[in-house]
Amino acid sequence: MFAPLKSVVPRSLYGRAALILIVPIVTIQLVISISFIQRHYEGVTRQMARGLVIELRHLIEEVDAAPTLAAAEERAAALGAALEFRVALPAAWNAEADRRDFLDLSGRQLILTLRNGLPGLATVDLVTNDNEVQLLFVTDHGPMSVAVERRRVSASNPHQLLVLMIVTSLLMTIIAYLFLSNQLRPITRLADAAEAFGKGQHIPYRPRGALEVRSAGQAFLEMRARIERQIEQRTLMLSGVSHDLRTPLTRLRLGLSMLSDPDEAEELLRDVADMERLVDEFLSFVRGDALDEAEEVDPLALVARAVENGQRMGQDVTLVKAEGTGTMLLRPAAVGRALENLLGNAVRYGRRAEVSVVLGERALRIAVEDDGPGIPRERREEALRPFTRLDKARNQNRGGGVGLGLTIAMDIARSHGGTLRLGESETLGGLRAELMFAR
Repeated sequence: MFAPLKSVVPRSLYGRAALILIVPIVTIQLVISISFIQRHYEGVTRQMARGLVIELRHLIEEVDAAPTLAAAEERAAALGAALEFRVALPAAWNAEADRRDFLDLSGRQLILTLRNGLPGLATVDLVTNDNEVQLLFVTDHGPMSVAVERRRVSASNPHQLLVLMIVTSLLMTIIAYLFLSNQLRPITRLADAAEAFGKGQHIPYRPRGALEVRSAGQAFLEMRARIERQIEQRTLMLSGVSHDLRTPLTRLRLGLSMLSDPDEAEELLRDVADMERLVDEFLSFVRGDALDEAEEVDPLALVARAVENGQRMGQDVTLVKAEGTGTMLLRPAAVGRALENLLGNAVRYGRRAEVSVVLGERALRIAVEDDGPGIPRERREEALRPFTRLDKARNQNRGGGVGLGLTIAMDIARSHGGTLRLGESETLGGLRAELMFAR
């Protein structure tokens, strides 16, 4: 029922609050204007018209009582001057129907009141002259016209009350909107702080505003502190584990290098190298969102540098598209780590990779495409989970990882307010991994 209204209802809190504020005020103004102002001025018009009826009735009685037409004209002129009427006997005009403008609502009440109180009234003309009420009567001496100033039978300047109400309403609306803005500003600051924290940024925030907003702000601060404390503890713990494991691994490597059988030692050394690589991957996973501080960087230059690093390592990587100019707030080391993982996966499971980067007004898109076997649509979500290795979907003959490369890239993208999307490459036929960062 209310679905069509969703397209016109404002999406922002300010817009909806303003709508909630303005709609009742406008509705009240319309109700008051129709129910009070018009009825009030119609009542005033009827009261003033009744006074005019008494004066006109006296005029008609005096004219009808005159013995001759000349005497009637003399009495009409004398009473007209005393009552400030413009009287013509006999009348110089004749009309059969009353005349008034359609929007002249008080004129309708005026005509009804005059006809109820003056049986001899033939015609009422409110159109010929807006400032006069022209009346035509049937008397014993012929038709008589009487012109009365409109201000004597209608409330003057009825628009003044309406203008006053509109001006007062606008003033109160502005005051209420300023007060409302002051109440909504703490909510906006809380939303900005939460959004920045979701992008891995830490901006100062102090709870302000109403009691409920302060409670929400304090809960956010406590939650942010707990999350940061947990991340710090996890990073320290894994860093300590990594450091403790490197020492025995180094001793193992040294001991194996001294074995007399080089073939057996080579196999064991490869196992030690795999263990060291696992330790490095685990450490990168837990501290992937805490590699460096966010700073303004040129994302196109950052991507180009990552591609050059891959080329120096012997990877068949090409930057095929770079659009946009400007800088944005990123953690360059973390983004570089995510690109290295995507490029490593691309050349591990395929032969070559193509990179494209587009910097738009609201987002940064970095796509890495390869010519490998790709990942089936139904398993792409699974591929983003930690320690997941899709043995049947990817070519393990080219070397395998520990299942953290895509997860690390996803975490880094999410820490920047973005995401990682997996799809199919239209140009190379393999996997298309697209990093999205909110700008």
